[in-house]
Amino acid sequence: MQTRLAPEYADTADGRAAEAILRKCVHCGFCTATCPTYQLLGDELDGPRGRIYLMKQVLEGEAPTRKTQLHLDRCLTCRNCETTCPSGVDYGHLVDIGRKLVDAKVPRPAAEAGVRWALKEGLPSPLFGPAMQLGQQLRGLLPPGLRQKVPPRQATRPLPTRTRARRMLLLAGCVQPAMAPNIHGATVRVLDAAGIQGVLAPKAGCCGAVKFHLNDQDGGLAQMRANIDAWWPEVERGVEAIVMNASGCGSTVKDYGHLLQGDPAYAERARRISSLTRDLAELLPMLVPALQAARPELPAQVAARAPALVFHPPCSLQHGQKVRGVVEQQLAALGLRIRVADAEPHLCCGSAGTYSVLQPVLATQLRDRKLGHLRPAATETIVSANIGCITHLQGGTAAPVRHWVEVLDDVLQG
Repeated sequence: MQTRLAPEYADTADGRAAEAILRKCVHCGFCTATCPTYQLLGDELDGPRGRIYLMKQVLEGEAPTRKTQLHLDRCLTCRNCETTCPSGVDYGHLVDIGRKLVDAKVPRPAAEAGVRWALKEGLPSPLFGPAMQLGQQLRGLLPPGLRQKVPPRQATRPLPTRTRARRMLLLAGCVQPAMAPNIHGATVRVLDAAGIQGVLAPKAGCCGAVKFHLNDQDGGLAQMRANIDAWWPEVERGVEAIVMNASGCGSTVKDYGHLLQGDPAYAERARRISSLTRDLAELLPMLVPALQAARPELPAQVAARAPALVFHPPCSLQHGQKVRGVVEQQLAALGLRIRVADAEPHLCCGSAGTYSVLQPVLATQLRDRKLGHLRPAATETIVSANIGCITHLQGGTAAPVRHWVEVLDDVLQG
C-alpha cells in the first residue's frame, strides 16, 4: 500500500515507522474474518483493513474526527489480525502510532478523558492494592458491574524459602498481586518443585502496558525503563530468564526492544530484556520433564483426582507472543484433562486490558460469546493465562476461572 506522508509526519520516527508498516499491506481482507469487532459489528471501519485506511488518511494529512477516534478505540489490540495476515503487517505497532496521532488532534470529552486518566494512573498506583482490599471487604454492597471487577479474597499458601542454584526473575505486576496473589505463589512453588528459584526485583512494577495503550506513551516508556533498571543487576548476575505469568505483561516486555530502540541509553539493555523474557507457558517443556522425573507417579495421581479443564488461551499469548498449543499438550502429559473451545478458540474474550471498562457493551458481548463456546461442564474449571481474561470471564459464569498454574500447583501440593 503506497502512502505519501503529510509534511508534518514525513520526518518523524512515527511517520517513517507507519509508512514502512503500510507498505506491507496488500488490502486482501483476510484479517476481517478473524477480527472480533468486525464479527460483532459488520462495519469495515471496525476491522483492521478499515482502520488501516483511516490511519493512512491521517498520515496523508486528512483531519481525523471523533468517528476516527471511536473506530480506533473499538480495536481490542488482540493482534488476531497479525496471525491471519499473509503479508506480515505489524498492525499492533501501527495502531499504537495511529491512536497517538489521532488523540493529538481530537480532544476527548471531559468525562471520557477523566476515566482514561483514572485507569492509567490508578491501576499501576501503590494505592490500587488498598483500594482493592476495601472493595473486597464491601464486595456484597457493590453494584453488579463493579462487583464483577472485584474478585473475592484469595487464600494463599506459604512460599518456599530454600535457595536454588537456578534462578529466574518474576514480575509481580500492578493489579495481579491485589486481585489474584495466589498466581505468584503458585508460580514460585511450581518453579521450586522443578529446582528453580523464582525471585522478584522489589523496584520492578507495572510493565508499562496500561499507560502505553491508553496513549500515555511517555509514561509507559518511563515504567519500562524503570523495570529495566530494576532487573539489570539480576541480569548481570546471570539470571536464566524473566518469567511472566500474565501473558499481557509478557507480550509487552517482549516488545521492550522494539519500543525503546530509539533510546541510546536503553536500546541495548531493552533488547537483552526482551530476549530473556519467557511466558510461563514457554517453560513447560522444561518444567514437565523435571516434575515427571522427581515424581514418576504424578500423572496417574493427577488423572485420578484433578478437575477437568477447559482452556481459554489469551490473545496476548497466542497472537501477541505466538505461543500456541503448549499449555494443552504439556498439562496433558502430567495427567490433566484439558480441552479448548470447540469454536473460535482464536477470538478475544473482550478483556483486553482496560477495554472491558472503556467498551463494556462490546466486551460483554465478546465474553458471553466466548463462554458460549467454552461451555464449561459442572465438573470443569476454566483456565487461562492472564489476569484480565480470568477476571472478565469469571464475571459471566458460575464455573471457577483460574490461572492454569494454580491448578498445577494444587495437584503438586496433593
